[in-house]
Amino acid sequence: MPHPIMFAEDDPVLARVRAIALAFPEAIEKVAHGRPTFRCGKVFAMYGGGTKKTEHRPHEQRNTSVLFIADPAERAALEQDERFYLPAYMASAGWLGLDLTIGDVDWDEVGELVDASYRAIAPKRALALLDAQGGGPSD
Repeated sequence: MPHPIMFAEDDPVLARVRAIALAFPEAIEKVAHGRPTFRCGKVFAMYGGGTKKTEHRPHEQRNTSVLFIADPAERAALEQDERFYLPAYMASAGWLGLDLTIGDVDWDEVGELVDASYRAIAPKRALALLDAQGGGPSD
């Protein structure tokens, strides 16, 4: 049985995330587990997700969020910000989620986070194309 779709195609926040993610060389979108994922061979971003269940916090859905592979040098600092959360199933692999419903969204920041995530998984040829363009979509 296929997973139910967990997003609205006309969501304006998804449109912004989609524009950022699909601006990277060779990036594609594929729905997986009911959510939009953005890939360049491997997944580098996902729209929406759930929080990791802990002893002190139950699992909750954060459908208006972007999941990304956090830069290890920035991860601890990001985790201190209330907008960021540990996504279910993916946190142990270095992923974080950014809740886009808390405060004003800094779309340049979203672009930078997605850029770092893309760079973590993209093949050399895609990175060469990105560098030939002068950097990421947020530059």
